[in-house]
Parts: sequence; structure tokens; C-alpha cells
Amino acid sequence: MNKREFLKASLVAGLATQLPIKSDAAAPLNKKKKLKNWLWIAPNSKDTEEELKTRYATFKAAGIHGIFFEADSEKHFRTAKEQGIEAHRWMWTFNRAELLSTHPEWYSKNRNGDSCADHPPYVTYYRWLCPSKPEVQQYLQDQVTEILSKDYVDGIHLDYVRYCDVVLPVNLWQKYNIEQTKELPEYDFCYCDVCRAKFKEDYGKDLSDIQFPEASLSWRLFRYHNITRVVNSLSDIAKEHSKPITAAVFPTPEVARRNVRQDWTNWRLSGVCPMIYHGFYKEDVSWIGEAVAEGVHFLAGAFPLYAGLYISDFKNDDEIRQGIQNALKNGAAGISLFGNVIGNNVLNILKQETDSFKG
Repeated sequence: MNKREFLKASLVAGLATQLPIKSDAAAPLNKKKKLKNWLWIAPNSKDTEEELKTRYATFKAAGIHGIFFEADSEKHFRTAKEQGIEAHRWMWTFNRAELLSTHPEWYSKNRNGDSCADHPPYVTYYRWLCPSKPEVQQYLQDQVTEILSKDYVDGIHLDYVRYCDVVLPVNLWQKYNIEQTKELPEYDFCYCDVCRAKFKEDYGKDLSDIQFPEASLSWRLFRYHNITRVVNSLSDIAKEHSKPITAAVFPTPEVARRNVRQDWTNWRLSGVCPMIYHGFYKEDVSWIGEAVAEGVHFLAGAFPLYAGLYISDFKNDDEIRQGIQNALKNGAAGISLFGNVIGNNVLNILKQETDSFKG
């Protein structure tokens, strides 16, 4: 199964031949709060420099501040920068399959004792590294150091910076023929020997003696802190390179902690992009504003929140406009877009709404 058929769809950036962005000259520029808008993109090696210049000029005219590129491509990065757009490398963090043959012992184990290395949950590309292992942290630090050492990379953007989904968004239950009204052992990670030993060292408890570990608050906190520790070590590297570090995270602090043991409000970041994909959770467009408000509240000004919107979740342009308005009115510092095709209609709406927003 293609990796983007699960939680994300591949972004097709085919805008080189589309019409120029319509400028809304009547919309007053926001003087109070400078908004930053982003795109998640997988660069296509077949793109020519001329196509990219046209495309990125279109993005810049629409108010796109930066692009999160899922793969390294000096051609794409430098051309974006030439058009005044920041080029950030989008890096998968704990979900990494490239080490299966060399370091199968680095992968997480579920409550049944099965490893992601040979029993991937849900889909074959779900291969989760264990954050307790020092070798894993060092590997990720080396990766971030290598990426940020390149002069054409403006920053690092972390994704899959969490545990495996112990609970999927409700819209995916039918797709995978499961009901996750409780935490099932085959999706609950990580119970490897290193995690068990470190938990006992930190909390003085043997995990084997806890009858219902899925209900243990200390075990849950241990895993929150495990991810946070690694993220903050990567943040230190970004700081050393004087480059920003951002992350794609689950939509609200509550959902992130409950579903994937991700405590992103306590990370040291330059910004965060909660993936507020309302369709995944069978919520209305109005929920986007509620999710933003929750995140902004718990961040308490630590760093900006950019609302991640999945274009395929919206039925029409009016809903897209409403979603952007809901996000900005509730404190988002900008919008990050993801979807099959980001067309001129979406970019025009984004420009109009961010230009007219008064903060």
C-alpha cells in the first residue's frame, strides 16, 4: 500500500501552467500580526527549473512563506529560495524503515511483545523506532546535523515524531476493519526491554507488575517524556545551526497525547503545524477553530501555531474559506496546506483571507 494512502495523500504540485494568482487589491494588509503560510510538498525530480520558477512565483504571490520538502532536492530548494520562499527539509522521525536489515533491534515492540521490524501495525510502512534507545537518538541527531549543514536548507520540519497510533482517527476504523474504543495491545508501543528498564529506573515500578499498563498514568508520562527528550535534543542541534525547527503534530494536545503519546506543547520548537484534518475525525469545519484555540491556549505563547489543513477534507471553496477564517480567528499564526492538488482557487482564498485578517 502506498504510504500516502494511509494518513496523507501525495501532493501534486502541478501549477506551472496555471493562471497567475488574482490579487485582491482592496484587501487591507494586516499590520498587527504577520502571518506565515506553508505548503507540504514532495519534490518531483522531473520538474524543470523553469517550471519551478513559475510555480514558486505563484506560491509567493499567494502569500506562501515557506515550503516543507519531503525529500532533499537542491534544485527545488534553491529555486524556491530564489523566489523568496523558505526551503525546509521535512523529515520522517521515528517512522523509519531504512534500518530494518541493519538494526532490527532498534524497533519498538507492542504490548504483546511483537516488534515493528517484522510485525508492522496497520500498514507495511509503519516501522517505528524506539525512542528509549540511545542509538536511535544518536542516529536522528546525526540525520538532523547532516540536513542542517547544507547551505540551501533553511530549517528542519519533523514528522512522525511520536509513537505508533494506539488509536486511529475514527474515520479510519472502517477502512482497517477495527474498532478502537479501547487501547488494543497490538497497537500499544513500546514495551521493549530498554523501555521497561528505563521506566523502572525513573519510576521505581516494574511494568510487569502493573495489571493494566494502558491505564497507568506514570507509564503514559514516561512515554510523553521519551519523545520530548529526543525532540529537544534535535532542537538543540537546530539552535547550534541558527536554523528553525518545526513539527507536524496531531490536531490538539489532548488528541496527540491520547492517540500517539505526543506532548507537543512541551517541546522546544520554532513553530508547530497541527494536522487539523477534520474529516479524519468526522468533525465539521467549525472544529478547526476549536482545535486551534485549544493548541494556542496550552502553548501559552511558547511558539506559533500554524493550522494544518487537508484540502481533500473540504467540500467546496466556501468551506475552505471558512476553515481558514476559523483558524485565524482562534489564534493561528498562519496556515499550512496539504492535499492532492493545491489549485489557484485555494491559493486565492488563502491570500484573500490572510491579507484581510486584522488579528
